[in-house]
Amino acid sequence: MSRTFYTSLLRIAPIAGLIAWVTLPALGQNAPANTDWRSYGNNLANHRYAPLDQINAGNFKNLEIAWRFKTENLGPRKEFQFESTPLIVGGVMYSTAGTRRAVVAIDASTGEMLWMHSENEGPRGQNAPRLLSGRGLAFWTDGREERILYVTPGYRLVALDAKTGNKIAGFGKDGIVDLKLDNDQDIDLVTGEVGLHATPMIGNDVVVIGAAHRPGGVPRGKTNVKGFIRGFDVRTGKRLWIFHTIPNLGEFGNETWEKDSWKYTGNTGVWGQVAIDEELNLAYLPIELATGDYYGGPRPGANLFSETLVAVDLKTGVRKWHFQFVHHGIWDFDMAAAPILADITVNGRAIKAIAQPTKQAWLYVFDRTNGQPVWPIVERPVPKGDVPGEWYSPTQPFVTKPPAYDRQGVSVDDLIDFTPELHAEALKLVSRYKLGPLFTPAVVSKIEGPLATLHMPLAGGGSNWPGASYDPDTHIFYVFSQSAPGTLSLIPAPAGNDIGWVSGIARATPPAGRGGAAAGGAPNAAPAGEGGEGGGGGVTVQGLPFYKPPYGRITAIDLNKGDIVWQVAHGETPDNIKNHPALKGLTIPRTGQTGNAGTLVTKTLVIAGEPRVTTTPEGRGAMLRAYDKATGKELGAVFMPSQQSGSPMTYMLNGKQYIVVAVGGPNVPGELVAYRLPS
Repeated sequence: MSRTFYTSLLRIAPIAGLIAWVTLPALGQNAPANTDWRSYGNNLANHRYAPLDQINAGNFKNLEIAWRFKTENLGPRKEFQFESTPLIVGGVMYSTAGTRRAVVAIDASTGEMLWMHSENEGPRGQNAPRLLSGRGLAFWTDGREERILYVTPGYRLVALDAKTGNKIAGFGKDGIVDLKLDNDQDIDLVTGEVGLHATPMIGNDVVVIGAAHRPGGVPRGKTNVKGFIRGFDVRTGKRLWIFHTIPNLGEFGNETWEKDSWKYTGNTGVWGQVAIDEELNLAYLPIELATGDYYGGPRPGANLFSETLVAVDLKTGVRKWHFQFVHHGIWDFDMAAAPILADITVNGRAIKAIAQPTKQAWLYVFDRTNGQPVWPIVERPVPKGDVPGEWYSPTQPFVTKPPAYDRQGVSVDDLIDFTPELHAEALKLVSRYKLGPLFTPAVVSKIEGPLATLHMPLAGGGSNWPGASYDPDTHIFYVFSQSAPGTLSLIPAPAGNDIGWVSGIARATPPAGRGGAAAGGAPNAAPAGEGGEGGGGGVTVQGLPFYKPPYGRITAIDLNKGDIVWQVAHGETPDNIKNHPALKGLTIPRTGQTGNAGTLVTKTLVIAGEPRVTTTPEGRGAMLRAYDKATGKELGAVFMPSQQSGSPMTYMLNGKQYIVVAVGGPNVPGELVAYRLPS
């Protein structure tokens, strides 16, 4: 069953005449009256950049809310995890929203809803591994026809008329392609564990669709749906190609799945955003981990193309090159962030590059034409674990340049040191855990110790799905990251689960999250959004993080040089740290916050909202902050009713620049908030 509501069959006249492709030359105060944002990252290179400067250092603090679009009635219950980046085309904004993942068209000057489309998928939608509104949608036009494409929670690709919200009759079957079919494997249409939060990506009239699954700390078994990636014709919905992320027998890389583990292992989808180079006719696929985030005993071998960046031909899906970031991953280092395409100059040589931010807080930079690293990435020995049945890779790839932009590994030098007493308590606390550098593996959890491996970063990063942004004029790359430790521990799988070992902590202490590996990797003593900062996997010192701040930061990296230009702590110090009795009388510099915070770059600013709620002069909420993109100096901040939950975007309409960000959190249902300068 589907529904589409609209206020008129065609856009109102003042909006209909404003459709124009956005251009990307340097723009200043003389920017055109209308500048669109037509894809999740504003272009297929995922730059998240707009060359606008009506909103600038001198007036950012004066921003006012122009309108708010609330999503709480777009589904059977309210949504508090609203992650969309909306699109803007010719004065109309498009977004997914609500717990049923409705699509809405909004007047971008007033916030009025023009139409809404919703699919009620019944049990299929209720069983989906990726629920809620997801991260957005895609727009396509051939200059005559305009379409919106999105993926439902139940894993169906829907094509809508952008003017009316009606389904395109000639696309798939009545406007829908069932993504659980024609997938080179049998998938139960109701309970099959595959879905998608990311948006479709469209280049050269090919729609590239990824795949996502349940979080894999405690998989139901060693067998799962495979996350194959496909390309579809944007006009008809016909499948053009499929890329087997776990190679079949006879395909390249199959030998890296020892003991025939390729037959039953699943996952290895692309749950983050894809990048596309239309000139090279290549799509770049950041592929996630195989089944079992922290234990891979049933899948011995290096496991291509798990945790690998793969370039495929956009028209055929044929692999052109690949680079595996983690051999036989057991740390949940999925490629969560969108790769960014950047044309840079290194030592006088022009390079068509691709830069992949990661949970490891490394930025991997390659020549995107052939996959050769721009700076050396070297194989180095890593610690070997002793979990029964596990297969350990003796080496892993290490990035030599740029330097890591957040902390890696845990040692006593990382421990909290606000006071000698807190430091001593932290030392005693971590003595029950195994510490080590990046790639230190999990341990079998024992009550007598070690309870777990303390690892930083873990599942939440470093960098996660909001990714980064890039200024094509200055060649500076901007990324938010969090120092988010977690606990890596394994216990025997429950009866009936054939994977062998699952994430968990011996019951000497209460379990952290859903087992030992901290869910999401974020150190939160309080519910997400309430400003709490605990320790990795529940490891805290009097409720404080066991490690030093900053907890979250924004880093600027010069891609021509491979150097860090600046770093700043991003996010106000959480209330439970500001008000902690053990810190009374101490001056604590801004600590930054853990969470997910995507960045936006304009002609002069880097803009990002806080990922946590704190007490502000305007009440409980969060701040949208602007930094000088050359120096990192904070230039202004404005109040948001809740934490940033989706990445910000900007556009010009009728001569006014807007900044729009999705917000939401505990007790604050998701909404789009639009800011502009006073009239």
